[in-house]
Formats: sequence, structure tokens, C-alpha cells
Amino acid sequence: MEGCHWTTAGTLLLASLVLSSRTPRSEEDRDTLWDAWSSWSECSRTCGGGASYSLRRCLSSKTCEGRNIRYRTCSNVNCPPEAGDFRAQQCSAHNDVKYQGQFYEWLPISNDPDNPCSLKCQARGTSLIVELAPKVLDGTRCYTESLDMCISGLCQIVGCDRQLGSTVKEDNCGVCNGDGSTCRLVRGQYKSQLSTNKLNDTVVAIPYGSRQVRLVLKGHDHLYLETKTLQGLKSENTLSSTGSFLIDNSSIEFQKFPDKEILRISGPLTADFTVKIRYAGDGDSSVQFIFYQPIIHQWRETDFFPCSASCGGGYQLTSAECFDLRSNRVVSDQYCHYYPENIKPKPKLQECNLDPCPASDGYKQIMPYDLYHPLPRWESTPWTACSLSCGGGIQSRSISCVEEDIQGHISPVEEWKCMYTPKMPVVQPCNIFDCPQWLAQEWSPCTVTCGQGLRYRVVLCIDHRGMHTGGCSPKAKPHIKEECLVPTPCYKPKEKLPVEAQLPWYKQAQELEEGAVVSEEPSFIPEAWSPCSVTCGVGNQVRLVKCQVLLSFSQSVADLPMDECAGPKPVSQRACYSGSCSGEATEYTSEQMELLYGSLQEFDELYDWEYKGFTECSESCGRGVQEAVVTCLNKQTRETADETLCVTSRRPPQLLKACSLDPCPPR
Repeated sequence: MEGCHWTTAGTLLLASLVLSSRTPRSEEDRDTLWDAWSSWSECSRTCGGGASYSLRRCLSSKTCEGRNIRYRTCSNVNCPPEAGDFRAQQCSAHNDVKYQGQFYEWLPISNDPDNPCSLKCQARGTSLIVELAPKVLDGTRCYTESLDMCISGLCQIVGCDRQLGSTVKEDNCGVCNGDGSTCRLVRGQYKSQLSTNKLNDTVVAIPYGSRQVRLVLKGHDHLYLETKTLQGLKSENTLSSTGSFLIDNSSIEFQKFPDKEILRISGPLTADFTVKIRYAGDGDSSVQFIFYQPIIHQWRETDFFPCSASCGGGYQLTSAECFDLRSNRVVSDQYCHYYPENIKPKPKLQECNLDPCPASDGYKQIMPYDLYHPLPRWESTPWTACSLSCGGGIQSRSISCVEEDIQGHISPVEEWKCMYTPKMPVVQPCNIFDCPQWLAQEWSPCTVTCGQGLRYRVVLCIDHRGMHTGGCSPKAKPHIKEECLVPTPCYKPKEKLPVEAQLPWYKQAQELEEGAVVSEEPSFIPEAWSPCSVTCGVGNQVRLVKCQVLLSFSQSVADLPMDECAGPKPVSQRACYSGSCSGEATEYTSEQMELLYGSLQEFDELYDWEYKGFTECSESCGRGVQEAVVTCLNKQTRETADETLCVTSRRPPQLLKACSLDPCPPR
């Protein structure tokens, strides 16, 4: 009860007064039968909104029409937070009075729909609810979320203007009889992204002055609050149980359930609140939030600028400046442009200094400005080039206020002279269409019918119109080839079989491995091998390798320079065997075997898998992983080769390692 009290003399007197049930007439018609109104009584409360009354006496021997009592609100200043609830004070006043022979600590029962103006209290720790008084003291709120107050046991309507009988209400921004233009509705949803290196995350930042805050968490994670006052004091508040709390002078209502948490703050917030989530590790959670955020930067009209002429008739203008309601200072216009609801007021123009100049002959006639002196105007330079070729960039220009004299000479003047018309924008978005992106088509069937093989797909660079184009990042290009495994087992012939039995199989595998199809991505396309250079024994074969692309709009193939194709160029020469020169079909000697398969053995020994560094960290901050890069290398030149050249070697296992970067900034 510290900082706030009530008076009882007026309440006892009011209980004995009866209001007339007759239809009242105007004050002027009935005042002749009444004595003058008495002075107003002491207010029933010293803060938080109370009631005061005034009485008058009927001077007639008959019944006077009208009321003998009138009320008004008083002490409409907010009580300090430590004062507590007025209804709760009245309940606690009975703590030292025995009820049925026992002392209880009484707590208020609010929002009784049947009789909101009776004093009902509940004994702490029990289900005992008792009406300790038929009437609460005057000025007690009928309901917790309303300004309506109880007077003489009856609930009286009170508007946000604190006047009895008024129906004026606050808008969502807390402005009495406002139009909702000083705040904006913010609503959204947060979904947790469980990570091994993150124990908590920021859900939403709610600025000072926000109202009607409501958050609902669904899941097994937990909410907690961080606050920062305007003086810079920070604190962290854990919400561990259901109840009402006072955090930095803001009343918090929190409900905790096994799989849900609900947070309500009626506001206005007296500090900046940051709602955070602490992960419990039991699956994903979601948080829905909604609140009204004050528009703390608003336009404010200035006084008139100095007159454009000291005599003989001139003009002067007002302007608008962006004002920070929190710091009470003027800030850059960009802060007010942030809010779409903020409409900059148009400047006002008026005539001034109409007295004739001393050196002139008589009074100078004031004519419309555009007839004798054109008004200053905005002029702009051409737009600069866009900062980005796609994905949304910006371009800028310079704006200046210029003035033209009667001879047509243009000169720059102060900006305030042009403020009677809106200033043209100095920046604008450009190239807001999406950047080209890689589009991967479906995988081809596996190149083998059993065991391990390869499969391919076409990857195109597509622009925002769906057309094939260039400009996609090579680093982000999806791979066009990968290993595939057909679960059917392969049955290979043993090495002791005649060599002739292996030749067709090897030739078919080579042709299958080296085949290529022209696609809409530049790629190396080898032509058919030439006939063997000899008719018997071991010779050479050559072929032509081109860089080609399929033109989608004409469905024709175009040749490109070799440097337009990515990846290793297929070989253009190889060894070939045309059979025995003697025509005999006998088993080959070891020298013949070495001669025949020399190119294949050299092929196996020349290319092999090797680790070559690690990929970039999977996370841009915090902790992530890196994967070892496995490449097919030419052992002699140490250059990267096409992966198909290493197909005969066993691919090494995948290697991962942890990577640690700077901590992630809070959201």
C-alpha cells in the first residue's frame, strides 16, 4: 500500500444516497429547485484513477427532478509499480481479521462476470473463496484489462480519456482515440534449427514501447528473456514456472505446459526485450509471435524558413524533419523512410515581406511566382550504373535545388527553397530479377548392367526467363557424373582364358566409357576412332576431339574454342591391336601380352585417386565440418584428370574433419 491509499468517508456517505429514477431534464430547467452543488470531495485514491463526488440539496418540499450526486474521475496518474494492485490491497486488509476462527492470507479474485464490484478473495493455498465485502472501494477497476471503475458498487464506463461515461478507446498503439498510425503490427514465426554447436538462439527482438506482445512456443525447448534499458543496463531472465513477473517495470504473464509455453506482455515495454530459445534437444520447436511496434521515428513539421526576400514580396516554406521520440532529437530522414506508414508532410508556402522596398517607386505588385520569378526546382543527374547485374542492386544520382532568374540563368540554392515539392529519390533498386541458377536434369541410367558404373545428367545455367544462358558460378555447379551401383553381381572370366576372349569386352568398355553426347553445356565431344594404323599386331588409333554445345533455340550443334569447355580433354590417341600377323590363334607369350596390353597397364599405372586438400567449412561461423577432396591425378604430370580414367582403381574412403570459426553473431 506504499505510494497509494484510499479514503472511506466518501464511500460510506455514498452508500446512503439513492439516485432518482425519473427521467432527468436539462440542468437549466431543474436547478431552480436545487441548492448549489457542494465542492468536490477528496479523491478515493491518490493514484491509478479514483472517484470524487459532489452533493446538492433539494430546496422544495416536493421531490426534485434529477440527481443529488455527481461523480468525476481523479488522480489519473499511474501508480508506482511497488504500489501493487488496488483490489489486492483491499483483500490483504483482511489478513489480520479472523474468518471462522482462523487467519488467512487473502488474494483477489478478479474479473467476476456476475458481480465485478464485490470484494471476493481466495485464501492462499486453499480453494476457499469468500465475499469479504459487498462493494469494493470507489475507483477499483471492474476488470483487469479495462479502465471501467466501480463507484458505489456499480461498474461505470470510463474511456481512455479517463472521463466517466466516455466510450473513447485506445488504438493498438496506446494512443487515446488514435487512428493506429503511430505503430505497426509485427507478426512472424521462428523454427528452431538444432545444431550440435548451438545451445540457444534469438527468436525476435522487441523494441522499447511495444504493446500487446504474445508468443507461443510449441515443443520441448524453453523461452527466456534478455533486456536492455534505455540507460544501457542489461539483464537475463529465466522463465521457469507459470506466474506473473515484473521485469524492468514491465508486467509479464507466463504459462508453462509440458509441450507448450505462452508469454504475454500487455506493455508498453519499458526496455528493449530480446526473446531467446534454449534448446532442450528433444526435436524441433516453433515460436509464433505478434506485437505492435511503435514507430519511434516520426516526421515533425518545422517552422517557416526565412523569407526569400527582405522586401517587395517573397515567399517562405516549412519543411519536415525526422524526429526520434526516444532520444528527443532530430535524426537523418532515412530513419523515417524505414516505416511505410510514415507519410512525410508536404511543405507549406506563404507570402512574406510584402512591404515595398525603400529604393522602389511606390508599392510593388505581388504577382504569381511563376509569372515573374520561377520557383526553385529540383534537378537531377543521370542514374549511375547498377551495382549488380542481377539479384537486386542499387543505382544513385545527385539531386540539387536550383533557381532560374528572368534571363534563364540557373544557379544552385539552398535545399529548403525546394521543399514545397517532394524531393526526388537519390537511390533506387535495379536489376531486381533473379540471377541465373544451375538446373540439374534427371540422371541417366547406369552405364553398366551389373556392378559399379557411372551415370550422367545434363546441368544447365538458366536465367530468370527460363532461358539457357551463362553467368552461373562454376564453383556452385552440381556435378554431372557420379558412380552408380547395379545390385546384379558380375561374373568375369578368369585370367587363364585365351586373351582373344577379353578383347571384345575391353573394346566395348572403352567405347562405353569414352562416349559423349552434345548437351546445352559446353563439353568435349570426341569423334570416332580412326582405323588401326596397322593391319596386324599393335598400332595406333587417332580421333578428333571438339568443344561443342547444343543450341536449344535452333537444336543445332556449334563448335567452340577449346578453352570454353571445362574439365580434362579426352585423349586423342591410343594403341590398337589388329590380331596376329601370322594368323595363328595360339596363346600369346608374355612379351606379346605386355605389348598388347602395354597401353592398358600404362593406363592403370598412370592414373590413380589421391586426396587433394579439403572443402570449405560447411558453416560460415561457429563449428562445421570439412570433407577431403578426392581427385583423379595423372601421376606423371600431377594434373587433375577425368574421373573415368581412375575407374579401374579403388576410390579411397570419405574423410571428414571438424572446423572452427569465429562465433556466430546473435540474430
